[in-house]
Amino acid sequence: MTFAENCNDIFDRATADYHITDSIDTPAPNPFAADTMDALLYAKNWIDVTQWHMEDLIRDPEIEPAAGMELKRRIDASNQDRTDRVEDIDTFFRTRYSEVTPLDDATINTESPAWAIDRLSILAVKIYHMRAELERPDATAAHKARCEGKLAVLLEQRRDLTTAIDALLDDIAAGRKYMKVYRQMKMYNDADTNPVLYKKNV
Repeated sequence: MTFAENCNDIFDRATADYHITDSIDTPAPNPFAADTMDALLYAKNWIDVTQWHMEDLIRDPEIEPAAGMELKRRIDASNQDRTDRVEDIDTFFRTRYSEVTPLDDATINTESPAWAIDRLSILAVKIYHMRAELERPDATAAHKARCEGKLAVLLEQRRDLTTAIDALLDDIAAGRKYMKVYRQMKMYNDADTNPVLYKKNV
């Protein structure tokens, strides 16, 4: 099994595990040993599937404003957690390939391995929910047909992205590509760079 194929297995497992309780308040029951890549991948997908459901809830037109604001802040915190986990994954790869000397004609990819893996995680969540829509007993035939077509596209996208991620990792290992880790500087989360926050302290 390739690295990206293993990612898919873990993401599918985490997404299915979330739906055992289907609650945004359920803590991640991470089955993998701490400080391993598998545990990190599981935690990453748990963030994604939980946030998917928070995004559903906040779109309820009848949500109370106070509850909506609380949920929006949870989504903001989840986005930061997601970014942190992506950077942890890239740090793993940077360490793994630190001894590789890039070839003279090596190029950099448009995105780092971890940000591609982030898209793979979100695809697992999309596939789960599109399949659930396809299998809804109360859905019309037209709805099921639309969802079946969309599911086929998502599955094709996952196959392509899985292949591309494994090819990227092979290229980095062989020196044909090199990677950098750019920390995501989310200014709105920082009391020193968000003017709405720092002006309150003047």
